[in-house]
Order: sequence, then C-alpha cells, then structure tokens
Amino acid sequence: MDGKDQKQVEISNISKKRKFVRDGVFYAELNEFLTRELGEDGYSGVEVRGPIGRTEIIIKATRTQNVIGEKGRRIRELTSLIQKRFDMPDGTVSLYAEKIKNKGLCAVAQAESLCYKMMEGIVVRRACYGVLRFVMENDAKGCEIIISGKLRAQRAKAMKFKDGYMITSGDASNHYIDEATRSIKLKQGVLGIKVKIMLPYDPTGKNGCSVVQPDVVTVMEPKAEKPLDIPAKTGYCVDFTKGDTTQPPMTEQPEGMPTGAMAPGPMPTGPMDTGVM
Repeated sequence: MDGKDQKQVEISNISKKRKFVRDGVFYAELNEFLTRELGEDGYSGVEVRGPIGRTEIIIKATRTQNVIGEKGRRIRELTSLIQKRFDMPDGTVSLYAEKIKNKGLCAVAQAESLCYKMMEGIVVRRACYGVLRFVMENDAKGCEIIISGKLRAQRAKAMKFKDGYMITSGDASNHYIDEATRSIKLKQGVLGIKVKIMLPYDPTGKNGCSVVQPDVVTVMEPKAEKPLDIPAKTGYCVDFTKGDTTQPPMTEQPEGMPTGAMAPGPMPTGPMDTGVM
C-alpha cells in the first residue's frame, strides 16, 4: 500500500468529531493566510470543498486577475505554499478564483477597503461615510460600521455609523446579516473595524438572500366577485308581490299575542294625567 492509499484509509477511519475539528482548524489557518496574501486584491473569503483525497479551494475576490497573476504564476505559487504547509501530496490541491458579483453587499470586501483607507490617512468620518454610501447604493437594506480605538486623541473610544434597516435577533439574522471584523495597526495603536450589512431579498439568491423573512406579510389583491349560480326566486328571500309595488307589505303576527288582539300602536305624546294632586 503506497502513501496515498494509506492516507485515504486514515481519512475514512477518522471519527466525525476529529474530522470537524480538523476541518475547522484547516479553514481558519487557510483564511488567515489568504487574508494576509490577498488583502490588497479584494479578498472576500474562501470555500473549501472536494471529495476524499482531493481538495478544491475557491478564492473569492473582487480583482481575480491579480489573484491569478501573469499566466497563472501567482495562483501556482499559492498552491505550492498550501501543499507544503499542510503536507498534501502533489496533485491533490486545486485553487480557483471566483469574482464577487456585487462587492457592495460583501462585508469582508468593505472591511478590507476601509482598512486601506485608514492606512492611507483618510479621516475616519469621511472613510466610513464613503463606505456606508457605497453599500446603500448597491441595494443593501442596511449597514452598520463600528470603529474602536485611539481615533484622534489618546483616549480610546468607539464610533458607530448606521444607515437603513438592520435586524439583530431571530433566525433571519443568520441568513440576512453579512458580518466581518478586521484590525489594523497604525502609529497611535490598533484599531478595530466591524462591518455589518443586511442583504436584500432575492428569490434567485444571486444578489441577496433567498429566504423570506417570517415577519414580512404580503397582501394579495381580492378576487373578482362572481354572480351566484342559482335560478331566480330561490334561496333565502322570495318576492311574493311579483314586482307589484301597490300591495302593502306583509306583516307577521308577533309571537305571544292572542288572535284578534290589537297591535301595538304608537306611544302617546304629551303630558300624562296620573290623578295625583
């Protein structure tokens, strides 16, 4: 049995608990490595998939041409580094670059953009309001940016910038909220940046979330009324006068009143003589 077959047997015999822990550690370390290497190229996340014995890594970025490099040189270098770091056999790792369709709805891309704006020396308010306006112009429902640290004075504080509609609880927040956290080292100290974007609803799932919010109610238009499919002079009411308006209306005898008794007339008006002096 060669080394490749032996490794596949070890992978198939590993417990589920160890497998999930190992996959989580691999994803976290890979994400940190790609964040450092591809931060300037609009790195927006990574997806790991593939069958047993083969790993496919999809790198999501806003500038995929910079990720691939000239004639695919850079992506081959990244593949070689990942194979050596995680001790993977040759030919078992494949890297692909996927372009982000709408970077205005990607929290990771906006957090990285804000980091580089801060490192260039742009004022905090101007940088944050620029990102906020760009996100809202790309059909986002809401956006929230929090920056904490030594912003202007020696005293550390936090500034929050919000716009639009934002949910923070319930199961819908797991589908609609895209969140990213970054930290940058500046001359005055370390600044923390947190970006939250609420995605719009999109049934296709390409430009938003395909899950319908539970508190959204759609009022449907009423249907057109149809005439009753019953013949004339049947139902709850029948015209016994046959259209003759000269006949007086028929009245029923009140219950409990003896036959021939006088029907109750109108109440007398005016003062009544009771006989009391």
